[in-house]
Amino acid sequence: MKYAELGAFLRSRRGRIRPADVGLPHGPRRRVPGLRRDEVAQLAGASVEYYTELERGAGSQPSEQMIAALARALRLTADERDYLYHLADRPVPGPGSAAWHVHPGMLDLLTRLTSTPAQVITDLHVTLVQNPLAVALLGDHSGFRGPRASFVHRWFTEPDARRLYPEADHEGQSRAFVADLRAAAARRDAKDTEAGSMISSLLGTSPEFAALWAEHDVAFRRVDRKRLNHPALGLIEVNCLNLFSEDGRQRLLWFTPAVGTDSAGLLDLLAVIGTQDISEPTR
Repeated sequence: MKYAELGAFLRSRRGRIRPADVGLPHGPRRRVPGLRRDEVAQLAGASVEYYTELERGAGSQPSEQMIAALARALRLTADERDYLYHLADRPVPGPGSAAWHVHPGMLDLLTRLTSTPAQVITDLHVTLVQNPLAVALLGDHSGFRGPRASFVHRWFTEPDARRLYPEADHEGQSRAFVADLRAAAARRDAKDTEAGSMISSLLGTSPEFAALWAEHDVAFRRVDRKRLNHPALGLIEVNCLNLFSEDGRQRLLWFTPAVGTDSAGLLDLLAVIGTQDISEPTR
């Protein structure tokens, strides 16, 4: 079987993870010290049958997105993640892609944030992973590829990306995004081309971005108060807080109800509604 070693590696990594490490209950009568196959499948968003075939080495070649999901579910290190791509005959995704390796500490924190919307993004606003409440509040960002994976890129090139924000807030959001992008680009290595390529693309396609870029504002977004126009619940006011990784390349965002509003009750309702009323992805 072509992927027998891949299956053996998955089994070995599954066996070392305790349920509590990934936010799952231990449960009674547990026969294995690590995770069960169905638990890994649940965490990776795969069917149990598909994951079982992968462990048997009899499955088809997993996609780049599935490998990334498995690496996160099994809490692989960056070296282990790269090895998993090698076993699957897939190229390791470059920095900034939606399949980029998530900082393990941030992933652990995200797992424990079960009662508030939270997600991990890159410094160029590519969403790497979301918890269920973030999907319910902001939409599912997992389907975007290429330049469109960056919410900043979509904000300045796709009008639909703005519809979750009240129109009165669009100008302020645009200014904040541009200042944040300039700060992120400045923090990167001089040889890095990813941020420069994105900036050049936006300068050539968005007159609004070009005008704001010419103002030379620079500031990371560390704390924000946002008004989000949810299609089912109406206007929800939240505080958006950021936790930065040491190199600044990744951020854990979590959303709390704004003081003095009824947003706490609305976020509680959001947990009940889930994603049933969400259509187009946005943030």
